[in-house]
Amino acid sequence: MTAETSQTLDRGLRVLKLLADTDHGLTVTELSHKLGVNRTVVYRLLATLEQHALVRRDLGGRARVGLGVLGLGRQVHPLVREAAMPALRALAEDIGATAHLTLVDGAEALAVAVVEPTWTDYHVAYRAGFRHPLERGAAGKAILSARRPPQPSGQDADTPGYTLTHGELEAGACGAAAPLLGVTGVEGSVGVVMLADVVPERVGERVMHAAREVAEALR
Repeated sequence: MTAETSQTLDRGLRVLKLLADTDHGLTVTELSHKLGVNRTVVYRLLATLEQHALVRRDLGGRARVGLGVLGLGRQVHPLVREAAMPALRALAEDIGATAHLTLVDGAEALAVAVVEPTWTDYHVAYRAGFRHPLERGAAGKAILSARRPPQPSGQDADTPGYTLTHGELEAGACGAAAPLLGVTGVEGSVGVVMLADVVPERVGERVMHAAREVAEALR
């Protein structure tokens, strides 16, 4: 630190960098240890950053990077959408269903990019900007699944890596989604929504493949 710098601002930026380097968020105690300051200082930093949507805290008290960081650069959000579009287009055309990229916004899932298939007679209308609780719908549940700690080898072997739902957001509509993994500071999922009684068997694997493509494009 020098006379020309702000210690408080420096600590706030360090908080953001620490949170951006973890996929599971950090507690106040963990941040306190990493920053070398007391918990009261961390509480104040988080409260200030949270007011600007740069940080959010989940129900368990873990702090994570907030979507407000996207607003710091007006072109960041379009770039995220642009990076995802090739994989979403391929997914929508292959499956014949509406494909979407969904990110976390507080306690909600926010669709930030949507692609509808061009060759189907009918499909589900799903717009960018659509929000729903994380606990409802395949997109939100897929995101929540990625927050669970990894299981030891040999346990939970039946977990497929994607989430299926039926009728949770729209009557008669099915959803399939897989979480984005390995993208620092970003929580999201890639999925499809379709009018069907049952999601076809191959859709889950195809959605996982698209999620991997989008994650790679965002790294």
